[in-house]
Amino acid sequence: MTQDIIQVRGVTKVYHMGAEDVHALRGISLTVGRGQYVSIMGPSGSGKSTLFNMIGGLDTPSAGEVVMEDYRLSDLNPRQLAWVRCHKIGFIFQSFNLIPTMTALENVAIARIFSAIPPDQASRDAARTLDKVGLGHRLNHLPGQLSGGQQQRVAIARALVNEPSIILADEPTGNLDLHTGEEIINLIGEMKAQLGITVITATHDMKMLSASDLVVWIKDGVVDRTARKGEIEIEVGTIDGNTLA
Repeated sequence: MTQDIIQVRGVTKVYHMGAEDVHALRGISLTVGRGQYVSIMGPSGSGKSTLFNMIGGLDTPSAGEVVMEDYRLSDLNPRQLAWVRCHKIGFIFQSFNLIPTMTALENVAIARIFSAIPPDQASRDAARTLDKVGLGHRLNHLPGQLSGGQQQRVAIARALVNEPSIILADEPTGNLDLHTGEEIINLIGEMKAQLGITVITATHDMKMLSASDLVVWIKDGVVDRTARKGEIEIEVGTIDGNTLA
């Protein structure tokens, strides 16, 4: 049996918007096994990004709890939570979030420096990780000198450089064309297989289905359905008015 690495237990999230309460999550429970590739899917406003932020410790539940390995995130103070995010989680974002005045090498090395690694060692680790994602020949290029796919590879290297247990990817193919998006999905899958990491992605991208061990569909703040590899069928149809294939 796969060891659980994340447990989401009865998590709710209510945002107070003036006189109105917005219920983003309504008692979600979810278990993620170590080494799984999990895709969280759903339309805009479904709650999938809120759930993603809860798992990453970027937001706190109104009720319920998130347990990561042996850490109950709600029990951690800000310093402890920052340590978990630095050492246990690698984040990948749709907009890449690279520092435009830093080279690819510097953008990756800075994550290592934040984890208290000396700059010289951080640069060596960054170069090695960039080579793993196919950018060993682009170390000294600025983000503006790289294609969208190359920038996302830098972001993936930055997420991997501290050797986290978990990668959280928020719409990692959202700003990429079809071909480049497929390359990034394949790369994340390869890194998962090589390094044994757990991947959780919040996505609209149906191409993620073929790479996923578990797909969780979120609708109106609850888990609408789940499917494991072998149960996932990709058919032509519509979800919320969008044609899928």
